[in-house]
Amino acid sequence: MAVVLKSQEEIEKMRRAGRVVREVLELVRTHVRPGATTFDLETAAEGRLNELGVKAAFKGYHGFPCVLCTSVNSEVVHGIPNRKRVLYRGDIVSVDFGVVLDGYYGDAAITVPVGEIGPEATRLLWVTESSLAAGIAAVKPGATLGDIGAAVQEVVERAGFSVVRDFVGHGIGSQMHEDPQIPNYGQRGLGMKLKAGMVLAIEPMVNAGRAEVKVLEDGWTAVARDGSLSAHFEHTVAVTAEGARILTE
Repeated sequence: MAVVLKSQEEIEKMRRAGRVVREVLELVRTHVRPGATTFDLETAAEGRLNELGVKAAFKGYHGFPCVLCTSVNSEVVHGIPNRKRVLYRGDIVSVDFGVVLDGYYGDAAITVPVGEIGPEATRLLWVTESSLAAGIAAVKPGATLGDIGAAVQEVVERAGFSVVRDFVGHGIGSQMHEDPQIPNYGQRGLGMKLKAGMVLAIEPMVNAGRAEVKVLEDGWTAVARDGSLSAHFEHTVAVTAEGARILTE
């Protein structure tokens, strides 16, 4: 497994990419409302990217057609924005987004309520975001990938939810997907040790029901096999001597 350690200069470039990712995600959040379509979110994101002159990371990646991944309710990840997919009050929509700026990538995801949502969905969003925070808190030189995965898994399973195992986080840098892979489950003390200069995209995907997923006929959209709600949060995180530095805040 070839892990590329980044210099401080490279991390600063990734921080600039991360700021764009955050700006666009927060813009998209303001467009999430009952009656909007997932393509409305796509239009808002792509319009802002064009204004900034920044390249989207996902569009064209292995043929993916859009700048955003928009995954609604039981959709876990890689949902394709669609003019016919209307958002209704009570839905949740996960928005995954990345850019490449000056040759370096930033990647993050949020799950947003559409109007007022039910108690299970509210709790799912809170638990998933909390599990991401726990995973990030485990990041420091000398910790292991198992420490990150265990931290995420403990928060999720304590709440009675399931960690999706078919998709994992990843290293990131001058390529969107680099080594190592970062499962959202594991055992403390096991796995690769973290070193300063590593940059990781940590991204829990959590189902309210069982963990199993399936990919739809479009070849992209992954859904919870049991039809349960799913949430997704992600940050790009640098490992520093002081611990984790979130580059997409």
